[in-house]
Amino acid sequence: MKLTRREMMIGSAATLSIASLGIAGSARAADDKKDRFSRALIGGANAKTLESFKAAGFSGIETQAWSASPEDAAKGREIAESLGMTIHSVMRGWANFNTPSIEKDIESVKTALRAAAGYGADAILLVPCRTGAKGPQPWEFDIEFDENTCEVKSVVKGDNSQYEAYIKAQNDANDATRKALEQCIPLAEELGVTIALENVWNNLWVKPALFAAYVRSFKHASVQSYYDIGNHVKYAPPVEWIKALSDTIVKIHVKDFKLNDNGQGGRFCTIGEGSADWPAVSKALDAIGYRGWITIEGGGLPKDKLAERLAEILPPQS
Repeated sequence: MKLTRREMMIGSAATLSIASLGIAGSARAADDKKDRFSRALIGGANAKTLESFKAAGFSGIETQAWSASPEDAAKGREIAESLGMTIHSVMRGWANFNTPSIEKDIESVKTALRAAAGYGADAILLVPCRTGAKGPQPWEFDIEFDENTCEVKSVVKGDNSQYEAYIKAQNDANDATRKALEQCIPLAEELGVTIALENVWNNLWVKPALFAAYVRSFKHASVQSYYDIGNHVKYAPPVEWIKALSDTIVKIHVKDFKLNDNGQGGRFCTIGEGSADWPAVSKALDAIGYRGWITIEGGGLPKDKLAERLAEILPPQS
């Protein structure tokens, strides 16, 4: 089939137009079917914030306003949708399901679930609890646990006597959080909002296999995992976490962590400048078929530069 000169000129112009989009175009996600991820920042559900995020190349937000009433949340959703943006998640954050405040915290999680439904978000981020019991250093862990109950037997090789309190704290947390979350599941199911559990320097479930077993132990679609790439680097390489959590991952936070030269300890840093092996992370996400939201937590760069960096480390196409 021969093309006319006019058809050839139109085709050439279209090709040039696409090429000119560059990284800014690749950082857009929600409406670009070629982009395997939808890209977001954390912020408020107000016009000023949403407009600035959109201008920088993001298509959604995760809001920390978990205590909003369903009515106020719905107003935030209207603002977002009027700008072509999505409020995809609500950050409930830390709860204290292993303390006497458990009933108060259960109600707060239910409040967050109702707010999420109002925002049109499909998940809340929840860190179910923490413990201050002294455990091993991140590089010393070698955990043995019951696959069915998630009961921890030992946390290091050999003598575990110095970690008896820590092992007890682990197992008490398993029991307490399970009972609390079971009270939240019915509402989550009713609203169609997932409780996405995150494990973030809370001194619990610190290795991939254990946390994955804990999430799966609920055997309910309303309880899944929220994986933060940077938070877990000091315990195990991100690829190990992605493989273990695999199909339970419904949301991802993008952070980076720079290990010290000896591989022990370190600090958070700007994405792409730490110890996360981003090409390996990208391949691992492809391997589990993840095609959801990736949300930058933290900064270090202007918003538009963060969008560019995100497109570099987790490109639109694998």
